[in-house]
Amino acid sequence: MKVIVSNEMEQICPEFVGACLEAEVVNSPYNEALWAEIEQLAEKFRGELTTESLKELTSISATRKVYRACGKDPSRYRPASEALIRRVLQGKELYQRDTLVDLINLASIAYGYSIGGFDADKFVGDTLTLGIGREGELYEGIGRGNINIHGLPVYRDAQGGVGTPTSDHERTKMTLETKHLLVLINGYDGNEQRVRENAEYIQTLLRKYSQSDGGTYFIYRSAS
Repeated sequence: MKVIVSNEMEQICPEFVGACLEAEVVNSPYNEALWAEIEQLAEKFRGELTTESLKELTSISATRKVYRACGKDPSRYRPASEALIRRVLQGKELYQRDTLVDLINLASIAYGYSIGGFDADKFVGDTLTLGIGREGELYEGIGRGNINIHGLPVYRDAQGGVGTPTSDHERTKMTLETKHLLVLINGYDGNEQRVRENAEYIQTLLRKYSQSDGGTYFIYRSAS
């Protein structure tokens, strides 16, 4: 899979750096050891952050800045990473989906980046392009129905939108039958080292919890 950052996104965020990871995996409904890791990290964050101070994390503040620059209110359409950490800090339980979804949620909480996880076999074509949502563009968020992605950063394949930092699309979502995983890490803060660390952390989690060798990843970025 090739990933391209469009000119319109480069103008909004010239420092953008992302990681694309692909791996062969085996999904499962629930993994007790993984949830022990999630609970351990949640407890740590509750001792270190508040719902206000989390907005100052560079990975989250940079994403919020890009939302505003694209014309979207980040408090109304929260980036997924921020929404996950807020639930943790408010003492709410995280939604338990399946091992791949839970694993990617853990990686997103740990680093603060909004991360898209997809069933790669459901993409149309061999290229994903990161652009900005258009007025009236149809988009069905996972479990959310049709959402207004006008002004949201969005990845598109040959058929249309597949992922935003707020919600991925129903068409390419992971299921228990997913065997070919593709993950996109969105570093709107331009911190390549931290994006790489996040990708390598996901590889570690995949080896532990999805009968995977961790797959491979590459870095992509704005050209400017």
